[in-house]
Amino acid sequence: MSVIQLPGTGGELRAYTPRCESLVRAAGAAFTSRTVFSAAHVVADPYADVSPDSAAAVDWDATLAFRRHLWSHGLGVAEAMDTAQRGMGLDWAGAAELIRRSAAEARAVGGRIACGVGTDQLADGSPAEIRKAYEEQLALVEESGAQAILMASRALAAAATGPEDYLEVYGQLLRQSSEPVILHWLGPMFDPALEGYWGSSDLDAATEVFLQVIAAHPDKVDGIKVSLLDARREIEIRRRLPQGVRCYTGDDFNYPELIAGDEQGFSHALLGIFDPLGPLAAEAVRVLDTGDVQGFRELLDPTVELSRHLFQAPTRFYKTGVVFLAWLAGHQSHFTMVGGLQSARSLPHFARAYELADGLGLFPNPELAETRMRTMLSLYGVAQ
Repeated sequence: MSVIQLPGTGGELRAYTPRCESLVRAAGAAFTSRTVFSAAHVVADPYADVSPDSAAAVDWDATLAFRRHLWSHGLGVAEAMDTAQRGMGLDWAGAAELIRRSAAEARAVGGRIACGVGTDQLADGSPAEIRKAYEEQLALVEESGAQAILMASRALAAAATGPEDYLEVYGQLLRQSSEPVILHWLGPMFDPALEGYWGSSDLDAATEVFLQVIAAHPDKVDGIKVSLLDARREIEIRRRLPQGVRCYTGDDFNYPELIAGDEQGFSHALLGIFDPLGPLAAEAVRVLDTGDVQGFRELLDPTVELSRHLFQAPTRFYKTGVVFLAWLAGHQSHFTMVGGLQSARSLPHFARAYELADGLGLFPNPELAETRMRTMLSLYGVAQ
């Protein structure tokens, strides 16, 4: 067996023996007990002559191929979300093109897709201007045939003077949406500019405003995505939702227990961690479909350590680990990201991500993953 020397956080090297076999599952039947989306990353064009300040150069073929991979395992795709580096390398023009292309691909292959609607064509503005920006994006998503996900707005967080501005803007959007949408509450650990969303930094007060928006328009809300990394709060919100409104967990720290649920209900899923975990997550949900909660947990619980590692603070840089694992897994030919974000994590972070993912059997070709990890180490000057 080969041994690879991996760097630790203290500068030391430790010997690791990669596994020889993959545990990647084949595609199976459609899910019956949960609705599950993976927020998907974009693949940069490594040959584009761009800088971190340039508009994103996207490799469209590789980006769409990865979405076909997710759809093939029964997962829905949550498109143009923060996992796609929305607002961290991907601007509205790039997101609009991504939505158009992915929605067309979804129609071609019969895949489920929901797309992010935000206000990132604005740097700032009044609540009325912010509403118009939301409307522009909502119209594009609906015209593409995709479901809309109303994302949190940095501009609204900056402009709002209190809860009434959120109630007005979201009320207007929900009244005019043609189909029920997913409301997304993204916490400041994912985006510091969203501190105080829903009109208060007090999460209890913010929760009441969020629930007030839903209660006023239950027929226009398919579900909510809660990304606060707080399982207790998600469960409390879930239990207060109107009949028929789903909770899609966005908690990349506690997703197994939230999806499994309890005697009072469960969460569906819309998760960035299901980008690298796609086939394994799909197999776990199919086990859950049979009523085997223990089997579901036995498959998914061991993945939490990897997820918590990728999403460690600063949490917003989790995308770097997601794309790194996609490269190791062979879903793309390079480790380059839009905005140069491949530099956002350290070599010890990458080494631990490789070790955890390999231990889970996530790589379809473990030999390829090992070779690419050795290449990465060599680039950083680590002798083997």
